Amino acid sequence: MDRRDFLTAAGGTALAVGAWGYGVKLLTTRLKPREGMAEDKRRRKWGMIIDLTKCADGCDACMTACRAENNVALFSEEGHERWDIHWIRKVKIQSKASAEAPEETVILLCNHCEHPPCAQVCPVQATFQREDGIVLVDHHRCIGCRYCVISCPYNARLFNWRELESVEGQEDDSWPNKEYPKRSHGVAESCHLCAHLLDRDQEPACVRACRLAGHDALAVGDLNDNEGENWYGKPRLTDTEHTPKRLREDLGTKPKVFYYGLP
Repeated sequence: MDRRDFLTAAGGTALAVGAWGYGVKLLTTRLKPREGMAEDKRRRKWGMIIDLTKCADGCDACMTACRAENNVALFSEEGHERWDIHWIRKVKIQSKASAEAPEETVILLCNHCEHPPCAQVCPVQATFQREDGIVLVDHHRCIGCRYCVISCPYNARLFNWRELESVEGQEDDSWPNKEYPKRSHGVAESCHLCAHLLDRDQEPACVRACRLAGHDALAVGDLNDNEGENWYGKPRLTDTEHTPKRLREDLGTKPKVFYYGLP
């Protein structure tokens, strides 16, 4: 290799290293709390409690509120139900302890795991975890590989296959929440505990809807707060009448969604 070739190769290597370093800097900066956030907020670990004993059959107030707040609307076209996305939904589960065990209705959403498999498998680090424990998706980085969808043991990570042109019952480009951006298609997404509301010290949409419906089955709050001051909703982990359970605790993901009344 002559001197000219050596300098060319060295320059390319330096450029690649510099680009990699810049990318790492961008990523680490993005994971930090925003400037001006109080120190007590930085130490929070957001989690959720779902009291299945208070969840009313036939009630979909939490799901409706989630769609309206985050513009996660249903496709109104007949035959296109397969494109629908539900960040929070009700599913039927059955205990493996007995084949005769009855099916139970469970509210399912992203568990915001302490060790999220979705973030571990993402090849471009589009899925990441904030310091407060909320798992988010950067739609500008997501390449649509769906590794995160496959890796989620709770079937709570979804893929937005299609551009949503209109909201059911609304005119085109008329969105229920104009302050929240229109969702991107071709990317993965999931519940983010209404992080944009929590950052403004407001309760998540599903919690508010459940409370207004008179059920008080949902609560979101700081898992490090034993006094219950930084909580929205009524259920608390300090409730001695219930034993909190989590889905698939055997996997070691340490989900931050707790259930009362889980079979």
